[in-house]
Amino acid sequence: MNWNVDPILLQLGSISLHWYGLLFATGIWAGASLLKRLLVEGKQNAELVDELFLPVFIGILVGARLMHCLAYEPDYFLAHPIEMLYLWKGGLASHGGGLGAILGVLWVAKRQKVGLLFLLDYLALPTLAFAVCVRTGNMMNSEIYGTVTDMPWGTVFERIDMLPRHPAQLYEALGYLLLALLLWRFRRGLLALEGRLFGAFLIGVFVIRMLVETVKPEQASYIPVLPLTVGQILSLPFILTGVWLWLRARRS
Repeated sequence: MNWNVDPILLQLGSISLHWYGLLFATGIWAGASLLKRLLVEGKQNAELVDELFLPVFIGILVGARLMHCLAYEPDYFLAHPIEMLYLWKGGLASHGGGLGAILGVLWVAKRQKVGLLFLLDYLALPTLAFAVCVRTGNMMNSEIYGTVTDMPWGTVFERIDMLPRHPAQLYEALGYLLLALLLWRFRRGLLALEGRLFGAFLIGVFVIRMLVETVKPEQASYIPVLPLTVGQILSLPFILTGVWLWLRARRS
């Protein structure tokens, strides 16, 4: 497959609407709508959607940007710290976005006097909906592509080069979609034990991420200690946390 989609969906004079921006906004809307449905279904306070929106949004942006700058290009950004603020130049890391989101949720939990794990459980499925949209946006931008392959579904990202590559963005988006469907099917049983749905979410998301990393070009190579990419190394703590939450919920 040859891929040469213009990242700009609509241009009106100096104003442009990008596919990525549209899909990012769609992911936020889909996540908020799904969160409200889950809260209503569980007879919980649906107003928490409004309380969570801004802190989580800010946490995602700040955390994702800082993680990209400090984990993937530390030498450059420590020498040019002001450019960490240049979000329009791109560079967001999902691991940092996840940590930032959790900090935003923690702030709301303390403010509203509700349990952190309670909120994280309800946010797991909405986060997957958001992640599917974001990775689809990466596809529209011809970014986060994979290594060269001779597989029949290899994709030529013509805006990059003329080599067939793994569509790593689609692998990840499809993995998150399948995980979301699986967790949705068993959501009631998982929500019955605090921390179990979020634990399953962490395990699933970051196992998928580690697998997809095997077909992605390394973005940083300054950690030669383990035969893992930086993305895989960053995924390990999340997986271990997920396992701990799953077992903890079982004991409870």
